[in-house]
Amino acid sequence: MGQDKGLLPFGEMQMVEFILGQLEGMGKDRFIISNRPQDYTKFGLRVYPDVIPGIGALGGFYTAMCYMRTKYALVLACDMPFINRDLYLYSLDLAENFDVVIPRLRADGFAEPYRGVYAKSCLVPIEQAIQSERRKVISFFPDVRVRYVETEEIHQFDPEERSFYNVNTPENLAQAKIMAGIQEKAE
Repeated sequence: MGQDKGLLPFGEMQMVEFILGQLEGMGKDRFIISNRPQDYTKFGLRVYPDVIPGIGALGGFYTAMCYMRTKYALVLACDMPFINRDLYLYSLDLAENFDVVIPRLRADGFAEPYRGVYAKSCLVPIEQAIQSERRKVISFFPDVRVRYVETEEIHQFDPEERSFYNVNTPENLAQAKIMAGIQEKAE
């Protein structure tokens, strides 16, 4: 997209504002991970840069685990604008006996890490993955207890899979605005 996706215009707001609005009333401790914290402080939440910069998304997960004050955290990406509260509450209900509860949409095993619930107990396994130079977000999964939320379970709450719509191109952004019912103003 050539710019920070969380700050993309999304109707009268920016995409991250749209996401945060859907989370209103959820969670006791909400914060943002960004390596440009000055751009995100206006949203009224704590903002943290990566504790270990330059290692990609896993560094963001590590930072989230470092700063979370609760036993579990829902980790969301700023380029996936649609939140299904019931799906995430269901995932949170499953979390008690697991370190990670993560949606898996396809039989080929694709899991969506940016829609998962993570326990604080993931901190050390993530740190070990980083030290071993394993940088994929899921690289620490063999070291934790993972519960996959399978497609059939997901479809009970999100049959259209809107929660997993990702904005990677201007065309995706235009489609997301249509999905959100955002009318573009004529210039």
